[in-house]
Amino acid sequence: MRLGFLVDDWSGHAGVILRQSQVDGPVRGEICSSSAADPGRVRDQAARIVSLDRDARGYAELGERDEVVGTRQRESGWLRPVLFHSPYEAACWAILSARIRQSQAARIRDELSVAHGTEIAVDGEVLPGFPDPERLLAVEEARGLSEEKLRRLHGVAEVALAGDLDRDRLLAAPHDEALATLRAIRGIGPFWAEGILLRAVGTTDALALGEKRGWVAAAEAYGAPEVVEDDAAFLGLAERWRPFRTWVAVLLRATA
Repeated sequence: MRLGFLVDDWSGHAGVILRQSQVDGPVRGEICSSSAADPGRVRDQAARIVSLDRDARGYAELGERDEVVGTRQRESGWLRPVLFHSPYEAACWAILSARIRQSQAARIRDELSVAHGTEIAVDGEVLPGFPDPERLLAVEEARGLSEEKLRRLHGVAEVALAGDLDRDRLLAAPHDEALATLRAIRGIGPFWAEGILLRAVGTTDALALGEKRGWVAAAEAYGAPEVVEDDAAFLGLAERWRPFRTWVAVLLRATA
């Protein structure tokens, strides 16, 4: 797997390649290129992006207790959530992708990266590196980007520079407090606040209550149609997944 990303202390970009030579063997990472200040931070962020920063022994034990989870784990090759590079990039994607096609948003993101970020060489492949907050604040216009979306991106950049999108800070905060911090960003509503917390911060045991597709996947997997419209029923079902409710919700959606 090739990763190219903005290191989340904004000191530079890095390219990392991850290799696993045998099933169930160790994953080895190599920093192919980096302008970042701290190689340790690059390593830790790369591990977090693919959820290798967490001890997953309890996840395997959960699969042994719950046949539905265990079957999906084995069929998927022990899938773990793949995260956004950082809460900052996730928030920017939330703004870029609002009310337009994903392909169009990806084009705008990549053009912003080439024009104002950098290109990252990773094992013979060139990947776009998103601009850091200071460079994003200097962008005055971009093809396909409305004035309102640009203002919102500038707001995300300002919040990031203030430290409010720091991954460790959001992870350590109480769940409701972290959501409130994210929802305070202009253009970030309840859906994306939960999305950033679960798919960029890297929580393992929280649920996106606004993401109904996950509820549908759970209902189908367990033959429990009542959980689709009943909050209490869904939360009750999800109790069996602790302390990996986030991971199992992602697993069920990915294997539906």
